[in-house]
Amino acid sequence: MSPSLLTLTLLLSAAVAGVALARQFKIPPVLSYLVIGIAIGPHGLALLRETDEVHALAEFGIVFLMFSVGLEFSLQHLKTMRTLVVGFGATQLLFTALGAGTVTAVGFEQGWRSGLVVGLAVAMSSTAIVAGMLSERFELHSRSGRQTMAVLLFQDLAVVPCLILLPALAGPGDDLANSLAIASLQTLGVLFLLVWIGQRLMKRVYDTVTKYRSEELFVLTTLWIVVGLSFATAQAGLSLALGAFVGGMLISETVYRHQVEADIRPFRDILLGFFFITIGMMLDIGYVFSHVPALIFAVVLLVFGKAAVVLIITYVAKNPPDSALRTAAQLAQAGELGLVLIELGRQLNLISADAFQLTLSAMLLSMFIAPFLIELAARHAGQLGLSDWALKAKSIHDISTRSFGLEGHVIICGYGRTGERIGEFLHAEQIPFLALDIDSHRTKRAAAAGGAVVFGNPARAEVLQAAGLKRARGVSIAYPDSRAAERVVAAIRRIRSDIPIIVRVADESDAARLMAAGATEVVPEVFEGGLLLAAETLGQLGIPIERAVEHVRIARAEHRAKLAGS
Repeated sequence: MSPSLLTLTLLLSAAVAGVALARQFKIPPVLSYLVIGIAIGPHGLALLRETDEVHALAEFGIVFLMFSVGLEFSLQHLKTMRTLVVGFGATQLLFTALGAGTVTAVGFEQGWRSGLVVGLAVAMSSTAIVAGMLSERFELHSRSGRQTMAVLLFQDLAVVPCLILLPALAGPGDDLANSLAIASLQTLGVLFLLVWIGQRLMKRVYDTVTKYRSEELFVLTTLWIVVGLSFATAQAGLSLALGAFVGGMLISETVYRHQVEADIRPFRDILLGFFFITIGMMLDIGYVFSHVPALIFAVVLLVFGKAAVVLIITYVAKNPPDSALRTAAQLAQAGELGLVLIELGRQLNLISADAFQLTLSAMLLSMFIAPFLIELAARHAGQLGLSDWALKAKSIHDISTRSFGLEGHVIICGYGRTGERIGEFLHAEQIPFLALDIDSHRTKRAAAAGGAVVFGNPARAEVLQAAGLKRARGVSIAYPDSRAAERVVAAIRRIRSDIPIIVRVADESDAARLMAAGATEVVPEVFEGGLLLAAETLGQLGIPIERAVEHVRIARAEHRAKLAGS
C-alpha cells in the first residue's frame, strides 16, 4: 500500500471513530476529532505522522471552514446586528487580544510578535461548540444568545485581516510598516478584483449551471469556485483561506446560497474533521505532563481572563446578572479560527515551539471544558435570575395576567408551527390554552385564536406556577429539542405528578428517556409520519380505511408497550 493511501485510510478511520465517539457521548464533533488526533498522533500511539499529505488535507479543511464562514456572512444580518457586532464584538476582541498578548509578551517573555499572535488566537471563541449548544438549549434568541452570536460573527470577520497581518509580521523586522502597507494594498487590490468581477459573474455562472438541471454539475461548479479562488489568492501571495472566504461571501448574496451550503456540507465536515485531527496530532502529551503547573495557570488565565472581559462589557451594557454570566461562559474558550491563527503563526516562525505547545494545550483544554462551563453557568444564572426582581416581576406578572381566570386549560410549551397547530385544534374543541415561548419575536408576532402566547421559559418552576399549572388540564411540549423537553418535564413533575404531559420528539431514540423522565405520551415525528404514510398507501391501493386505521392502532399499541418495557 502506498504511503498516501495509507495516510488517507488512517485519517478516514480516525474521522469515523471521531463521529462515532461524538454520537455515543453526545459531545461536539470538534472535541472528538481532537481526542482522536491526540491518540493517533506522533505524541500518542504514533499511528500517523505529520506528513505533507496530512497537512495538505488539513489545509483544505481550513479552506472549507472559511468558505462556510463566508457563506454565513450576510450584509443584511450584519446591518440588523451592527451595534452588537461592531460594539460588543470589537471591544471583546480588542481587550482580550491586548490582555493575552501582554501576558505572553511580558509575563512569559516571548516578545511582542508572539504576544500578538497568541492574543489574536486566544481572542477567538468556538462557533462550532457554542452555536450547537445554544441551539440545543433553545437559547439562540435569548439576550445572552444574541450577544454571543454577535461576538462570534465579528470574530469571523476579524480573522480575515488577521490572515493578512500575520504573514506581514513574519517579514523583516526593520521594515514592518512597509511590509504591512504592501500586504494591505496587495490584499485590497486582489479583493477588489475578486469582488468586482465576482459580483457580476457569480449569479450568471449559477444561472447557467442550473439550466442543465444537473446536481453533479452544480456541486462541481461550487468546488471549482472554492478551489479556484483559493488558488487565485495564494498566487497573489495571500492565504488560501482568504480566497475561500471571498467565494463564500459572494455566493451568500445570491439565491443559491442555501443549496450551495447543503451541497458543500459533506466536504466541509469531512475536511474539517481532518483539520481538527491534525491539530490534535500536534499536541505533545509529554510536554503537557511535564508542564502541568504552567498549563493549569495558562488555562485559568485564558478562561477567566476571557470571561472577565465579557463580564465587564456586559455590565457596562447594563445586562442583568444572569445574562452577563451566561454570555461570559459562552465566550470563555478558544475556537477553531484561533487554532487556524496559532498554526499559521507556527508555520511563519512567529512563535517559539514551547510557547506554541503551551498555548495550543491551553486552547484545547478550554474547548474541552467549555460544554461543562456553559452548563454550570446556566444553572447559576437561573439562580441569579431569581434575584433580578425587576425583570422577574415583569415576566411573571405578564404570564399571571394572561393566565388569570383560566381553569382546565392546556399549557403549550413552544409556539412554533407544531405548537400553533395544537392551539388550533384546542380552539376548535373550545379548550382554552396558554402558550409559553422563549423567542420574544415569535411571542410578539403570534396571534393565538382562543388562547394566549406569552414569553417565558417553562423549565422554570415560577413560570409554570404563573401559567396556572396547578389549575391546568394538561401540558403539550412542542419543542423540537428533546433535551429542552426533558428539562421541562422534570420541572412539571416537581410541581404536579398527575397532569398528562404529551411530548413531541424528532425520532424514537429519545422517547424512552422522556418517558422515564415523566412524560405521559411521547410522539415521535418520524414514527407517526411513517404510520400516516403507510395508512395513506393502503388507502390508495384500495384497502378499506377501517383496516388501514386498525393497522395504525396496532402499531401504536406495540410501540407504547415497547417504550413502557424499555
